[in-house]
Amino acid sequence: MVVFKNLSRHPDIGSNCYSLRLGETEIVLDAGTHPKHAGNDTLPRFSDIEEAELDAIFVSHPHLDHIGALPCLSHLHPEATVLMTEGTKQAGRALLHNSVNVMKALRVELDEPSYPLYGHARVDNQYKKWMTQPIGKPFHLGDIDRVECQLHHAGHVMGAAGITFRYEGRTVFYTGDVHFEDQTVTKAAEFPTEGIDDLIIESTRGANEREPGYTREREKQKMGEIIAETIAAGGAVLIPVFAFGKTQEVVLMLKELMDEGVVPDSPVHIGGLSSKMTAISDDHADSALRRHRGYKIMERFPDLEVMQRGRSEPCYEPGHIYALSSGMMSENTVSNRFAKHILTNPKDALIFVGYADSETPGGMIQAAGQGGAVCLEDEGREYAISCRVEALDFSGHATRDQLADYAVEVAPQRVILVHGDEPAKAWLQEEISRRLPDTQVIIPDPGQEIVLD
Repeated sequence: MVVFKNLSRHPDIGSNCYSLRLGETEIVLDAGTHPKHAGNDTLPRFSDIEEAELDAIFVSHPHLDHIGALPCLSHLHPEATVLMTEGTKQAGRALLHNSVNVMKALRVELDEPSYPLYGHARVDNQYKKWMTQPIGKPFHLGDIDRVECQLHHAGHVMGAAGITFRYEGRTVFYTGDVHFEDQTVTKAAEFPTEGIDDLIIESTRGANEREPGYTREREKQKMGEIIAETIAAGGAVLIPVFAFGKTQEVVLMLKELMDEGVVPDSPVHIGGLSSKMTAISDDHADSALRRHRGYKIMERFPDLEVMQRGRSEPCYEPGHIYALSSGMMSENTVSNRFAKHILTNPKDALIFVGYADSETPGGMIQAAGQGGAVCLEDEGREYAISCRVEALDFSGHATRDQLADYAVEVAPQRVILVHGDEPAKAWLQEEISRRLPDTQVIIPDPGQEIVLD
């Protein structure tokens, strides 16, 4: 018997965690924390698996909504083998250490006694036991019921992987986060399409329709034009980015635009964590799954400025470009603090390049637009939005039509929709059901168990 269970505590994006029981082999897929909650409420429903002896924990990629709770889960189940790609292992360690620092600060700010949920020593001790597997090479798990597993390049960020499980003639495929198009650094996903009985698929962009005629190159040129116009007018540019994935994408795009003469050679500032994550990405510059193969950003971008350790933010200067985390401009992040220099200056520009939840400062700025106002932090002070505000599509997630097309090409017996807000999952459920009337399309509730037979 094969059984899926949704261990995510909340029905939206965050605390991503799912279990698969294949005969006597018990597997957990991802173990993330939820960015919109605090303390133990950020964790998945680990109590649902307390009685089980886990054989393995798979981590699809190192963003905290997929790896942030791994130290807690591994502490509860030290017997479980932890598996991921080499890129996820290196990036995951750095991001978890940063998470410890953030939780220590939140312990004081939020008066949250459960923080930090784990410490640096636990991360380092568990890291030594993490095991890596290469993309494309089958391997087996389980002492009694042997399960064949295989990782597949997911195209989301460096090291991201979807995972195939084969057991007694049944094949289950978990996409993790996926992108089916080449990005600036990361090549498009290479996913299987045949022989899949059950497809567990992300649905992040299910509620958003892509603009007709979109091309990534056109979007890149638009970003270059906005930056060039802003600098020519004596302004500066803030681009909120996530430290891992989006930072590397944006910095390399800026280098392309400067080489093409679209953007004048200008200093580009990144934060300390972003520089660490970029160095890790550079370690994999020779990967066959990477574009600009062999190019090491930290060594070969002469105008890259790294924020000095101990500084809460870089110095503001007209004519400079600031690619600062976090991408959603969440409270107590560098992009949030730096935004006060940008928002009130009509010469400056704020460019969003990825998803920002509507309840975060980034989402609220986009909703208010130029001429509106926003509170950056909890002190209640409003900042007038006088700067230019633009939102461009450089998402690391597949579009809703691409997700639906992939499901139709696979034509499984069952599709399980995860990692998405309710409208996103609802659109995909309706679309896939319409195109695959014989396929069961399920949106699992937190804690719901589904028998796959």
